Amino acid sequence: MNQDVNREISWLHFNARVLQEAEDPSNPLLERIRFLGIYSNNNDEFFRVRVAVLTRLIRINEAVTSERKKFRDYDVEKVYARVMEIQHEQQIRFQSVWASLQKELAENNIFIVDEKRITGSQADFVRGYFRKNIRPQLFPVMLSKVDSSKFIKDNAVYLAVDLLSSQKELKERYALIEIPADRMGRFLMLPSADSKQYLMFLDDVIRYCLNDVFGAFGYDKFSAYTIKITRDAELDIDHDISRSFMELMEMSVKRRAQGDPVRFVYDRAMPEKLLLTFAQKLKLSKKANYFPGGRYHNFRDLMKFPNLGSSVLNYDPMPPIHSGVFPEKQSIINIIKQKDVLLHYPYHSFDSFIDLLREASLDPKVRGIKVTLYRVAKDSNVINALINAARNGKRVTVFFEFQARFDEENNIYYVNILQEEGVRVVSSIPRYKVHSKLLLIRRKENGYNKYYAAIGTGNFNESTSKVYTDIMLFTGNQEIVNEVNSVFHLFDDRFMRPEFRHIVVSPFMHRDFLSVMIKNEIQNAKLGNPAWIKIKLNNLVDNSVISLIRQAAAAGVKIEMLVRGICVMVPSVRERKNLEIVSVVDRYLEHSRFFIFANNGDPKCYLTSADWMKRNLDHRIEVTCPVYDPQHIQTLIEVFNISWKDNLKARYQDGTGNNIYRPVNEVEKWRSQVELYRYFTRKE
Repeated sequence: MNQDVNREISWLHFNARVLQEAEDPSNPLLERIRFLGIYSNNNDEFFRVRVAVLTRLIRINEAVTSERKKFRDYDVEKVYARVMEIQHEQQIRFQSVWASLQKELAENNIFIVDEKRITGSQADFVRGYFRKNIRPQLFPVMLSKVDSSKFIKDNAVYLAVDLLSSQKELKERYALIEIPADRMGRFLMLPSADSKQYLMFLDDVIRYCLNDVFGAFGYDKFSAYTIKITRDAELDIDHDISRSFMELMEMSVKRRAQGDPVRFVYDRAMPEKLLLTFAQKLKLSKKANYFPGGRYHNFRDLMKFPNLGSSVLNYDPMPPIHSGVFPEKQSIINIIKQKDVLLHYPYHSFDSFIDLLREASLDPKVRGIKVTLYRVAKDSNVINALINAARNGKRVTVFFEFQARFDEENNIYYVNILQEEGVRVVSSIPRYKVHSKLLLIRRKENGYNKYYAAIGTGNFNESTSKVYTDIMLFTGNQEIVNEVNSVFHLFDDRFMRPEFRHIVVSPFMHRDFLSVMIKNEIQNAKLGNPAWIKIKLNNLVDNSVISLIRQAAAAGVKIEMLVRGICVMVPSVRERKNLEIVSVVDRYLEHSRFFIFANNGDPKCYLTSADWMKRNLDHRIEVTCPVYDPQHIQTLIEVFNISWKDNLKARYQDGTGNNIYRPVNEVEKWRSQVELYRYFTRKE
């Protein structure tokens, strides 16, 4: 397979752009710290999934004797080696950024102190807090009783403690203590003094109070170092026909907790003897990828770094705009009966979607609600609204995708609650993920069923809607909504393939659709007609689609691509005449997906839930929806152009990993997300 750059390497280039945001002095200080947390969280997931896949492929190649049966799509050993090399390079860069940001915190009178640097009054506060709140959460495990690493939680942080005593008869012993950050938070605010603010990592609070844990056993000398294991998080799903798919998913999620280690991170200050002792007792081989780190691990907790100091240390507020298209005390259904409405998150408030669900749950003419759910918020208002609809006698059907990675447990939890409330839940389709974002409301009007829909590029999730850019179409167009209803029928009758004339459904039609649309632009270019394509995606990986894009660029079609994440395509010097690919990384995660075709002066515009990857085109149920309203088409063209103009947060996707910024126009500095907020504010 001819890829310009391997997808794993391209993903690492994306995460390097996140790290750039932590380095960028134009970002407020606390936001830069949170970008370090985002980088770390991304990296944890990369190891749990992508490094785990590479490790499995290497093992397969080692076990298989026949060359024909080995994985040869690319040189997996070479890619693995390069991934590890980049990881170590980024680790050094990360630690340097973190050290720099701590200095800047101190310049702003915010100090992170460890157990050796607290004052007497702070010490009293720390010990009192520990005894009251933390000690009841600690359950040390003595290493002498350990014979494997199975009990160590994936991506949790532990203190590896060396216990010594001034009493010679007591032998040196070792213990492991899980740091309960998920329950207690990672940071403890200490009493401020002289306008200075202080905080401690929970790790150091425990270090300071180890005598309160082990002193009763005669130990009085302690040294403690953080360690962390990252496990293979790919789910191996059995196909036992005697069990429901939800039961199989529950079993698979439990087995994930016992996945093979793919990374072992430890404090590089840990003495060699202690490191070897713990590694041997935990039965960690070198294949677990040893990563020497700093004093602290799990920097994803920096995403929740406390708000301290002046407001200038955070982004300027950009509160979501309530769309005037949906006035207070007016029926949303009546409005979308008259015209389509397009909302853009997080610039617009997600409340309108919740309001629509609430209205549907109370409207006596509404008979049924159907929705696809992939990832939902904690304490989800979407779930609460659906439950309320069921209680009000509506027939509610939820297609809940159990296979949403790392949300499986949360989804299973909500499925059980929904079923207890009388909601009909349709389970996952084996071998396919339902990734489309669809809401359908059935209403009885004059004796006939009328349908209304919301079709999105992102999840129906009020939490992510505040930080992810996404687009949602609210429509009463009966041609479109009847086809949305056909998608839901597909979930029930999995052997029936409906006909679609308006929406495009993967895995049945998307490839052919893209081929037709791109070839139409090629033909227009050859005839001298307007020929261009504007594309916004999260990831571009599929080689067949890339080949079509290359053909179009060669034929003279002007192609502008905003690809936030993975992009294996690297335009050649010749192709750059007509093809440019950039990535915008800023305060919001760019997540919306849409594309616009010139179509000889009559632009065709589509929203989609699908990236251009093989998994989305061939192995997921995705929906691509046309936008018919000319005003909305114009809005999407303007939205794309505003994003495309970015010269502060846009980097070239050139496959090198250098993430070179577009040249800054000193006359007109342009930060697209800020400009989009201003754009939507003006429109209201």
